[in-house]
Amino acid sequence: MLPDPKSSSPLARPSGLGNVLAGKLAAAIAGGEFPPGARLPTEKQLVERFDVSRAVVREAIARLKTDGFVETRQGSGAFVAARPGLASFRIGAHGAAPGSIPESELPHIFELRAIVEAGMAELAARRRSDADLAAIRSAWEEMQQALQEGRDGSGADDAFHAAIAAAAHNPYLAQFAAFLAQHFSATRAVTWQADAVHAGSAAAAQAEHACLLDAIAAGDGETAARAARDHIRQAAMRHDRAVRKG
Repeated sequence: MLPDPKSSSPLARPSGLGNVLAGKLAAAIAGGEFPPGARLPTEKQLVERFDVSRAVVREAIARLKTDGFVETRQGSGAFVAARPGLASFRIGAHGAAPGSIPESELPHIFELRAIVEAGMAELAARRRSDADLAAIRSAWEEMQQALQEGRDGSGADDAFHAAIAAAAHNPYLAQFAAFLAQHFSATRAVTWQADAVHAGSAAAAQAEHACLLDAIAAGDGETAARAARDHIRQAAMRHDRAVRKG
């Protein structure tokens, strides 16, 4: 709910204030304060409520329009879209670059990874072709070679999970997985940092990859899904240890 003008406090002024205001308005829309078709407060009203400039308000409205939350009508203002927020999907704060996810949001990212990757693994085990299996195995072998040579295997790690997504033979799932990979890649890369490799994190992750590969090769969907969930749970724990150590 938007605060009352008399009781609201001014917004803090970090960089990207327009994105901050856009996030607050998006939350108000999602919370039902402004139902589909409703007109948003005027530019002047928003300026007064949040103690920001007109330029900030215009930037926020432009962001909401880009993200599909509002529609603007010449001379009438901004109105909530019929299906707000469904024109795009974002991870992290508005305007955040791929992979630049606040630490506080990473538990949600890992939870999302567990759901998506377990489903992909189960479908891959049931639907994979010989060519699919060869691609998954090739990425695993590339990681294994990187591990033995002490190199960064994060690229092969990404390729391994992308090959599993392709083996699920669902074009929409593969497309969604490719989008999410922009953000997942950063969490995988931690495993392949030099100090993590030395501590055995990469070897542990590779053993988990092997269990996942074996289940997919055996056509065992249930075991593949369980192996994927276990892998993500362990990855989250490794990331948490790395952060605390750093």
